[in-house]
Amino acid sequence: MGLLSLGKPLTWEEIKANNYHEHVRRHGLIQFVNLYNRLKDRPCDVLKWGDEVEYMLVKLDHKTKSAKLLLSAEKVLPVLQEHEEMNPNGDLKTLWRPEYAAYMVEGTPGKPYGGLMAHLNTVEANMKLRRQQVIELLNKEEGETALSLTAFPRLGCPNFSSPSYEPDSTDEGVSKSLFFPDEVIYPGHPRFRTLTKNIRKRRGEKVAINIPIFKDINTPSPFVEKFTNDYDGESALAAKPDHVYMDCMGFGMGNSCLQMTFQACNIDEARHLYDQLTPLCPIFLALSAASPLYKGYVTDHDCRWNVIAGSVDDRTKEERNLEPLKNNKFVIPKSRYDSIDSYLSPNGERYSDIDLILDEKDCQELMDAGIDRQLARHIAHLFIRDTVSVFAEKIDQDDTQDSDHFENIQSTNWQTMRFKPPPVNSNIGWRVEFRPIEVQLTDFENAAFVVFLVLLTRTILSFKLNFLMQLSKVDANMQQAQKRNAVLDSMFHFRKDLRSCSCDCPIEKEQCLMSVNTIINGGPLGDGQGEFPGLIPLINQYVSTVETDLDTRCTIMCYLKFISDRASGKLMTLATWIRNFVSEHPEYKQDSVVTDQINYDLISACDRITKGDLKVPELVHIIESKSSNDIPNSIKIAQDIK
Repeated sequence: MGLLSLGKPLTWEEIKANNYHEHVRRHGLIQFVNLYNRLKDRPCDVLKWGDEVEYMLVKLDHKTKSAKLLLSAEKVLPVLQEHEEMNPNGDLKTLWRPEYAAYMVEGTPGKPYGGLMAHLNTVEANMKLRRQQVIELLNKEEGETALSLTAFPRLGCPNFSSPSYEPDSTDEGVSKSLFFPDEVIYPGHPRFRTLTKNIRKRRGEKVAINIPIFKDINTPSPFVEKFTNDYDGESALAAKPDHVYMDCMGFGMGNSCLQMTFQACNIDEARHLYDQLTPLCPIFLALSAASPLYKGYVTDHDCRWNVIAGSVDDRTKEERNLEPLKNNKFVIPKSRYDSIDSYLSPNGERYSDIDLILDEKDCQELMDAGIDRQLARHIAHLFIRDTVSVFAEKIDQDDTQDSDHFENIQSTNWQTMRFKPPPVNSNIGWRVEFRPIEVQLTDFENAAFVVFLVLLTRTILSFKLNFLMQLSKVDANMQQAQKRNAVLDSMFHFRKDLRSCSCDCPIEKEQCLMSVNTIINGGPLGDGQGEFPGLIPLINQYVSTVETDLDTRCTIMCYLKFISDRASGKLMTLATWIRNFVSEHPEYKQDSVVTDQINYDLISACDRITKGDLKVPELVHIIESKSSNDIPNSIKIAQDIK
């Protein structure tokens, strides 16, 4: 969720009246300059990496046949964090953090994984441990459980949470939502509610999320929702026909995802990885598609991305080009949660074909301080956003020692990729964060995506692969990736020759349309354009060059087979499986409505799949690998000798 400072949060009215948004912007830029100049030449950091999994707490009432989100994070988190608080420098297996909603917790490994291939064999075991730690604190007799579920199907429907609350749709409410009670926002940290209200206040109206409804045989046409508590008519104006309408931050930030962070050996490698992974974001989004149901309806999208982008869209009408610019500086094409707009490596500059909105004065200030033009433009672009979360105690800072103002704006630009400077006074290096993956039901699936991406980064660096393509095409791919069954039915712009970096070839001839199957598994491109090698065959080439113990190699092969079969259609995405479950349910009336009974049966099935009690071979062929919590001593010793 980003920076979690403590203190008294300020309202948007207080931020604006005291010009604190400009204060944070100015000092944030200074802090970045100081960070950059101090750490730009930091050399030879080792490969470290880690994942973040967000879990939903759920209550399955088997008597009433209902499934609800369990608002127990504030009770569970302190227990999960006890070991860390008592032994902050100890050998921790897991770390836990709050997330946006009172039914969410976020778990990470206790320390980063390293460069040993054997570390890949510990990911799944650690994920199992995390899930077990949460479930042990829940009341199994009452049907309480923890799911790694991207979107809860009936979030925003009446009585979707336990305990249940009524939304406050007046202006006094935090979100003013017709559907999402303020009590569902995590109450244990002041940032979440303040951020919600400040985004709404800065925008000048509620956020408006409209996702196309899936038109089934009995779905009304046009499909138009009716709102009983829309006192000022704002929602009726914002809702689009034939769309599912959602009206607050909770509908996006209340979803779960799987994210990964990589530490590079230096700043140049971090910038290179940031660029090379960017064109892969839509492909991973399509492969991991897991969220076709929203607010009790079946939609025509399979992914959360546009939902969450809309949920934190604080742009005013002027910034959305709905009114002439008067009080704001820029027309801004995207939400602050979206795909990136510029590459960072020298080779990437020619592919940055999106008009980059920035303050030229800020950019020049950064360049005058010694930052190269490409990175200066990236930072200046991030800093067109106002801060929407300021704590009174954090206003005045020592810009040579603090970086909170920089992180304030950096961490509320929620993009597909994030370029992360080292924190102040830490031994952490330059990092990149990969953010588009939808979380899967089982630890096996989530570990498979993590290991696949780790191996892909090693393959990119070892074989000097080049995935660069026009960012406008990456944006088009991001929209394509969210469509129903995109993994099989959509075609994606992708680079044809991964080993060339020639600047002589016209950009448009460097790429063509490919299926996800071709991108992942390889195959002919058609029209005499040759063969595409495929990401998994390239990874297999890399793995064959690296010494790997038998268990780890076996685990890797299981994961790669899963990814390969998902790309080829031998295995379904979770989104497709969920659609099929709903459509085949005896209570479904082919009207796009997910009833309480359907929701209960679906969530119950998801819980049984997660626990291994229900085998679904069309979704995942196995549910666990040879993963282990420990690396064999022989491997550790061999590594030390080298």
